[in-house]
Amino acid sequence: MVGNGGCFCRKICYNPVILFEGEPDLKLSCLVFPPNGASRGTLRAHRAYLAVLLTLLGVGIGFLGLWLTACADAALPQAELYRSYLDHPLLLALNLFPPLLLAWLGYFLSGRCWCGVLLSGLFGVGLPLINYYKVMLRGDPMRASDILLLRTAGGIMSQYEFERTAEVNMAVALLGAMLAFAVLLMPRGDKRRRVRALGAAACVLLGVGAYLGAYADEAVYERTANDSLINIWSDNEVYLSRGFALSFLHSVPELFPEKPEGYDARAAQTLLESFPDEDIPEGEKVAVMGVMLEAFCDLTDFDALAGFDTVQEVYAPWHALEEQSLSGRLLTNIFAGGTVDTEWGFLTGASEHDEYRGATGSYVRYFTAQGYAAHYAHPGYSWFYDRERVNDYLGFDRSVFTENGFGELVDPYVAMWHSDQQLADYLLADLDAADGSPLFSFAVSYQNHGPYAETESTVPYVSPEASGWSQESCNILNNYLFGVNETVREYVRLTQELDARDTPVVLVLFGDHKPWMGNGSSVYAEIGVNLDVSTQEGFYNYFSTPYLIYANKAARESLGQDFRGDGGDISPCFLMDKLFFECGWTGDGFMQLQRETRAVTPLMHEDGYRMVDGSITLDVPPDVAEICRKYLCAQYYREQHFVSES
Repeated sequence: MVGNGGCFCRKICYNPVILFEGEPDLKLSCLVFPPNGASRGTLRAHRAYLAVLLTLLGVGIGFLGLWLTACADAALPQAELYRSYLDHPLLLALNLFPPLLLAWLGYFLSGRCWCGVLLSGLFGVGLPLINYYKVMLRGDPMRASDILLLRTAGGIMSQYEFERTAEVNMAVALLGAMLAFAVLLMPRGDKRRRVRALGAAACVLLGVGAYLGAYADEAVYERTANDSLINIWSDNEVYLSRGFALSFLHSVPELFPEKPEGYDARAAQTLLESFPDEDIPEGEKVAVMGVMLEAFCDLTDFDALAGFDTVQEVYAPWHALEEQSLSGRLLTNIFAGGTVDTEWGFLTGASEHDEYRGATGSYVRYFTAQGYAAHYAHPGYSWFYDRERVNDYLGFDRSVFTENGFGELVDPYVAMWHSDQQLADYLLADLDAADGSPLFSFAVSYQNHGPYAETESTVPYVSPEASGWSQESCNILNNYLFGVNETVREYVRLTQELDARDTPVVLVLFGDHKPWMGNGSSVYAEIGVNLDVSTQEGFYNYFSTPYLIYANKAARESLGQDFRGDGGDISPCFLMDKLFFECGWTGDGFMQLQRETRAVTPLMHEDGYRMVDGSITLDVPPDVAEICRKYLCAQYYREQHFVSES
């Protein structure tokens, strides 16, 4: 078999007649494993073999990603949604192109097909898999900006139980099979470095061109509208309807701050300077205590639950406290997650914000400039939302988390269900320990953080027999209510303890967002809660949480204010201004601008919703729109120029 011409297989490969007329196994062997010294024809056939299969694998990964996207929201018809992708050629092409391009880029960079498949799979299946669980558990898709919160996301997700669904198993198995195929049957690549360098460069240029010309183009994005199966007012459903790859890449600009329409730095500066900062009068520097309550909402707002005496009893102390306070509804930007959006809105007055990467203007800094100590407390880990770093940027003097304080008081797991008592006690002790300086303290609770167990609760507030709902939904509601019942009692106790003190204190309590209630908001759906934000009812059901501003006896006497009544419905960014107004304080220049804006529209929603004459609308009158534009420009200027002005 061996002679001057080499092995028999090599002779076959050299001979075009034998190559194409020989036995099939030999032809395949030469295509997959071309021998050393193979003819140019054989090498060309081998490269064609690799090119065709690598292209097919890249496209196949794209289809897997689309399948995971279609299955992410249980409330949507999965098979129909997947078919809808196939019915939209532009949408389909824009979703298949990225994993295909990455397959080729990985191949050219490494010279190995399996590296290309791996790179393509990480984007084309890995990220859609993360999106799948994020939508399932949080009702919110994965956007490019989430990359900045990977550590936080990991911590949050560790609290959830991940279900290995058939869709996930299929996608992972198929991706594994593709990778194995590439390793075993596509082992060799092009050794020509110049060709690979040119190929990689071409992929990069093609990718940049495609992104600028298609993915970042709003007109192209609008042409991919796929609305027949979704609620067009749901950001989550709109995102999924266009496929993950397209929607994710379209969200990349969110990583970078965008100037408001008509932004002029000089005009924004002039507008802010027209409102000179005002100090808090020395005799009125009462302590201010803010507490943001995790996933806190009033379930008696829903007709389906308001009829249960057991549910009414949970909230009865809260309703009594509202009668002793200035209270209303907070209209947040978020639902079932994204806590810091409400938190930072309250602390900075910003209706919209990007991730903080440096010192920024905030009401925390205003308090410290007025001689206040500024303390932060949270019975959770400091790395959640990178709070330890961000709190420094916001201007807090001290921040206490699980690692440096609360870990000694309550176990991190137990904190989810029983930490409000410890938090209330801590806030009282912190107040009592003040060394004569006025205190601004802000706390973020952890109790009642989702998900809520689907196992039977110790207290059956609602039951399948009395409600007609599933046992699973009743269990979720009961476990949530069990925690809320304790939360309400603890913060009513906090107000009683404050009343017993001579230190004047103004307390603001508010929820950050509506609670998670089953995958795909299944509980809300079963009990008949309207979550269609295009309707007034649905908007409130989706975005509203309670707030109240309570002043103890000493504060009411010191400030000469009543602190009772209807506070109205406002955005989180206006809540601190609301507190200042009730205290009789003017505040800094930006807050004064806020006050004028709030008088026109107390709602500044990041999706463009405004409240005009008591109605929530996207159809904003020109005069109101102009006031909002100036406000957003001033807000942007304040954020961008804080360091240079400090």
